[in-house]
Amino acid sequence: MKTAVLLALSAAVANAKLMHPREKYEADFVEHVNKHNLNIESGKEFSMRLSIFAANSDLIEIHNAGNSSYSLGHNEYSHLSFDEFQALYLSEPAPRKEGSRYVNAFEGVKADDAVDWVGTGYVTDVKNQGSCGSCWAFSTTGGMEGAYYKKNSKTVSFSEQQLVSCDTEYGDMGCNGGLMDNAFQYIAANGLCSEDDYPYTSSSGSNAACVSSCTPVSGTSGITYTDVANDEDSLAAAVSQQPISVAVDADFHWQLYSGGIMTSVSGTSLDHGVLAVGYGTDSGSDFWKIKNSWGSSWGEDGYIRISRNVDQKNGPCGITSSASYPTLA
Repeated sequence: MKTAVLLALSAAVANAKLMHPREKYEADFVEHVNKHNLNIESGKEFSMRLSIFAANSDLIEIHNAGNSSYSLGHNEYSHLSFDEFQALYLSEPAPRKEGSRYVNAFEGVKADDAVDWVGTGYVTDVKNQGSCGSCWAFSTTGGMEGAYYKKNSKTVSFSEQQLVSCDTEYGDMGCNGGLMDNAFQYIAANGLCSEDDYPYTSSSGSNAACVSSCTPVSGTSGITYTDVANDEDSLAAAVSQQPISVAVDADFHWQLYSGGIMTSVSGTSLDHGVLAVGYGTDSGSDFWKIKNSWGSSWGEDGYIRISRNVDQKNGPCGITSSASYPTLA
């Protein structure tokens, strides 16, 4: 972190009022540092990180004391302010161009009452993008993995690194953000390699140079993609057929989400690409199930559930405004 930013953040957290004496948080913070192998470079940074951790502890305590359908908890991001977390792990997906292919792809299709593609072969294990704004690439590969299984009844984990490093001519920007539709266009022209053939190396935030020696998986070039109409019924019809790439507004509660159905869904400023893998109802509350790319220790084993059937333009967290999926030739 640059010195000026560190100093400004230090001043801000020093002035923050905490619910408990500082000593109460110290043991938990030391355990957090050791558990996540954090590299604290100075006493000043330790003090600042402790203050942020303490403020997040208060946020968790206050939220969980309320009558909420979801809980917050400490995780590997608890020592970061939301501004830092946003800069490191979120990105601003490039907006869809006017005239993009909005279609009610499954018009006339009756969506199932509940769907969960996890554990069926359509969805690979939860991955971790690290401190690279490459969420769009993980959303794209998730869409491809579902489409590939649908076509071939075979699970293949696809390469995010190829997209981060090589997809530079279609509007995507590596660790600085991108759009799934752009990535689908790149794949249509170039194909997509497997994760084994082109593994992920950008977890530290570096784009890395493009490597052209991998061999695209057969059937991935020449794909088409479809943009789902901007409403929850259309998205449900689409998700009932296969996992769907979506973008959301991941507000500050996402950073510390630990479980339940999130009802903080009013934001629609897209900043995170994820994968809609199902939907259902729990104790009378409708939800979308979403695969994230922040590792399996975050949320519900790497997944989050957010409210569904919300009377809101662009859907809960904006989930319906940039939904799309690929189809293999």
